[in-house]
Amino acid sequence: MTEDTRPRKHSLTLRGHRTSVSLEDPFWEAFRDIATAQGKGINELATEIDDARGLSSGLGTAIRLYVLDYYRNQV
Repeated sequence: MTEDTRPRKHSLTLRGHRTSVSLEDPFWEAFRDIATAQGKGINELATEIDDARGLSSGLGTAIRLYVLDYYRNQV
């Protein structure tokens, strides 16, 4: 694999507060695609994921798991 797969910081706004999340580009692109497919903005979807994640994981991990679950359920 020749592309850079290191996580990069991406800015989000959750409930009016700016935050950042570190995600690899493929996860960030899939996250944006899912938000678009659901007719939501990335901040709206990130807030929903944040609300559902509890305290057991960080937001970046929760987004990765959401993306994975979304595509697994597409099969």
